[in-house]
Amino acid sequence: MEELDIDKVHQQIGKNIAELRKAKNISQLELSLKLGHKSVSIVASAERFYKKRHFNIEHLIKIAHILEVDICDLLKPYK
Repeated sequence: MEELDIDKVHQQIGKNIAELRKAKNISQLELSLKLGHKSVSIVASAERFYKKRHFNIEHLIKIAHILEVDICDLLKPYK
């Protein structure tokens, strides 16, 4: 069995969220505000895995609800 690279998983989740967010015409700021944050930094950083910032499970649950998608859509496997 191949070893799981958790950094790649976080990177793919960020990419998935960015794609889904853009498809819904929701800005990073709008998503941040709906998540209860006052700035765009959490979403911008986590979408790019900047300095290893990533979304936690609470974020994923809220994002799936905001984007009206199944949480599985956020967790699509990486290649």
